[in-house]
Amino acid sequence: MKKNVIVSLADSNYFELLNELVDSIKSFEKSKDTAICILDAGLSKQQKDILVKKVDEIKSAEWDIDVPAFKVKGKEWLKSQVSRAFLPKYFSNYEKYLWIDCDAWVNNWESVELYFKACEDGKLGITQTLGPGYKIMSKVNWLFGKIAIIKSQNFKHAIKSKIGINKARKLAFAPHINIGVFSLEKNSPGWSSWQKNLEQTLKSGNIFGSEGLAINMSVYIDELETEFLPLNCNWIASNLLPKFDEIKNTFVEPYLPNHKIGIMHLAAGIWDGNKDMRLNKDILIKVKTIQKRLLSKSLRFGY
Repeated sequence: MKKNVIVSLADSNYFELLNELVDSIKSFEKSKDTAICILDAGLSKQQKDILVKKVDEIKSAEWDIDVPAFKVKGKEWLKSQVSRAFLPKYFSNYEKYLWIDCDAWVNNWESVELYFKACEDGKLGITQTLGPGYKIMSKVNWLFGKIAIIKSQNFKHAIKSKIGINKARKLAFAPHINIGVFSLEKNSPGWSSWQKNLEQTLKSGNIFGSEGLAINMSVYIDELETEFLPLNCNWIASNLLPKFDEIKNTFVEPYLPNHKIGIMHLAAGIWDGNKDMRLNKDILIKVKTIQKRLLSKSLRFGY
């Protein structure tokens, strides 16, 4: 019986990315001991027929918290902003859960093992969007050259979600936590904290981003015990491009000691003009190598 599970979600538009994520997981021999489960938010029958041969379970995602129909507007993929906070409800036979967004893929199995280790004893395993080379963490509008109006991601979402000014201030300059990759045990208090906050953020704020704000509230306001993992465990390439090691044939962090990227995350897209690499696998970008060359590379799995 497998005790650990990796879960992701997609609709038909992101099927190729989801399929690549599954293939990246299964490329590691150690993955045989880990289940793979999928939440379906609009996959076609043909797509599910492909996936069912590779994964352990596929279940339809639901609106686990009531959301006004006008906010949904037919975008079933928005269920990912709610259902990921209820993973033990969907897949109850596991002890540890690792969520990976479908626009991410596994490059180093050590990161998977770190996430499962990080969530022991009820802790949340997650990565802050903060690291060497990050030049801007919050945006500010300056009035009269000295009065600052905060526009950090946490603060902006907190104000729109009407969670209260005191809570918003606590989040204003806290390093943002990306919810695209995280781990929790089945019986962790993190689930109830997250769900409680998510109910609040969904009332007034946008659906998209609500779950991220809610988990930031759990960590920085509810003080959920958290194990913060290194940035290479959830490398958001749109924030900072990796480098490529031509000798080891792998993506690495751009600064010394050039640790291997564990999970490559294409959140927010990798763009060439108006074309997004997530939806067009032919898109290539210039990537520096640690051998001091410049290559045209895709950041998708297997390309």
